[in-house]
This record gives sequence, C-alpha cells and structure tokens, in this order.
Amino acid sequence: MNHFEFDQTEKRKNEHIDICLTEEVEGKELTTGLERYRFKHNPLPEIDYKDVDLSTTFLNKKIATPFLISSMTGGTNRAWEINQRLAKAAERHGWALGVGSMRAAIQESRSVYSFEVRKHAPSIPILANIGAVQLNYGFTIEECKRAIDLIQADALLLHLNPLQEVFQPEGDTNFKDLVAKIKKVAKEIPVPLGIKEVGMGIDSDSAKRLIDAGAYFIDVAGAGGTSWIQVESYRSHQKMRRQAAEAFQGWGNSTADCLIDVRKHHSDVPIVASGGLKNGVDAAKTIALGADVAGFGRALLENAVDDSEQALSDQLERIEFELRTTMFGIGASSISELSYHHALRTT
Repeated sequence: MNHFEFDQTEKRKNEHIDICLTEEVEGKELTTGLERYRFKHNPLPEIDYKDVDLSTTFLNKKIATPFLISSMTGGTNRAWEINQRLAKAAERHGWALGVGSMRAAIQESRSVYSFEVRKHAPSIPILANIGAVQLNYGFTIEECKRAIDLIQADALLLHLNPLQEVFQPEGDTNFKDLVAKIKKVAKEIPVPLGIKEVGMGIDSDSAKRLIDAGAYFIDVAGAGGTSWIQVESYRSHQKMRRQAAEAFQGWGNSTADCLIDVRKHHSDVPIVASGGLKNGVDAAKTIALGADVAGFGRALLENAVDDSEQALSDQLERIEFELRTTMFGIGASSISELSYHHALRTT
C-alpha cells in the first residue's frame, strides 16, 4: 500500500465512523423482526435474582456473558482509541470482542497498532476479521494467518458484504468462486473460522454452503440495524448511486428470520445473532430463538468514542442487567435455560 492508498483508507475509515454516528443509516423499510416476539411474564419465577447466571462458553473459553462486541473499526488513530475502550470494557465485563476489517493492517504496518487489543483483553475471546472478497484480491492463507497472529485471535471472521462493495466508491466486487477459497482457509488456519454478513443477513441455504466449506460458526448479522448501503451512499459523489441507494432501503433478511432459519436447519452449529440489537431484552429474544451469543455493534459506538470509559462500561452493565432481569422475569436461571424458552411468543 503506497502513501496515497494509506491516506485514502484512513479517510474512509474515519468517514465510516462519522457517518454511523451522525447520519440515518438504518434501512427505513426494515426491522430486526424481534419486535414480533415478546416474553410471557412469570409472576412466580421460583429463583433468586442473585442466582441468575449469564456465563457461557464461546470458542472454548468461559465468558461471563453471552455477548459479543461486533466488529466495527480499525486502521486509524481514532479507531485505535475506540478499540482500546472496547477491549478494556469487554475484558472488564466478560464480553467477546471482534475487531474491524484488518485489511489495512495486513497491507500497511502503520495500521497494525490500531488492532492491538489483546494487551487490554487478555482473557476473553477475540476475533480477527478480513473481508472474504479479499481472497480474490491477493489475500492468501498467509494473510489470514497474519491477521490471527497480530492480535492473538481465538477465531478468524471472514465477512461477506457484496452490496456494500457495490456502493462503496473503492469497492471490490469480484465475489466469484469464494466458497472454494473459504474452504481452503478453514482447513489451514490454526483457529476456528467464522463467517458473518455486515447487516444484510445469512439465510440457511447460504449457511449450509459455508458450513460445508468448514465454517465453525455463523454470525447471521441480519438486517434491521446499520445498512452499509446507506453508509456508503453518504460517501458517494455519484448522484446516480446516492439515488439508487434509496431503492435498497428495504433490502436484506431480518435478524430474527435469519436466526430462526439457520438454527432450524443447523442445530449443532454455534450461532451469533447480530444486526440491530439495542438492549438486553433483544439479546434475550435472540438466545430464546436459538442464538448462542448476541452481538452489539453501532449501539455501542457513541459511548466508545466518548473520552470517558465509564459511559461504555455503564452501557454494558445496563445490557447485562436487562438480560438478567428478563431471565428472572421468565424463571430462567441460566443461559441454557433461556435457550428455546417457551415463554417467548409471537405477538
């Protein structure tokens, strides 16, 4: 990566942060689908609130909560400040942590520092992250291994973002023959491979192709939260693409639909449910629908850019409180008891 390319990448990463903080980037015609479900209150839970246990296991590590801070950013000094706060908060609260796309760090050593979160989070699961499409643009097994090594990751995420790449001014749009390359990555990397979308969702048919290729877990990353089509439309200088983005306001598969679909057909595969989750009640719904871990992304960003680490810590504590209280309210004392809980009903 030459100096100009590095500056352009840094500019793009900072623009993504600003747009996600200040613009309306959720699809106007979409929801997560979680609003269709509600828990039936149990007035006699027969458990002590203090005994409600949020702990679980993810990537062979015991964690205090069933939560993941979903991949957001990296590659700039501002992103490093955000990642430090996220890592410290995740370690303090026992959340797993995913970093943003590490392409910049692989291509340019000046970006590596912005992803070095392990020193702030020595015990939790950490997920490295590369765009799957980069396997068609020069990335090999060596680059995948380097991403893992740079942050001592417990897993590698390959993210799928075809429509973001179409609308991104600098987008890479050759998604041909990726399954065979994903299969090779899964076979040769030293940690489990996860696959996620970036907010348009993964259905069961796509999940099957990915699982057959060696994916250990799937993050359905459904629609209803951030639309990266809309994010990129704010960056575009082409009137046609900005106008075209309006036609895709309703594009994507909702988080709830993806989760139910994938879990129905893949009962033994770990599933992360992300995409538009706002609170611990949302998280409880996803676990009751079959998720193992609930992922939060842009909902945490505002507090992650705040100079006060306390605001982010308070937000994570609130989400945990909401989940624990939901579990108490239906009489579930553990995450395993919350899974597929009969108290979750359609409205």
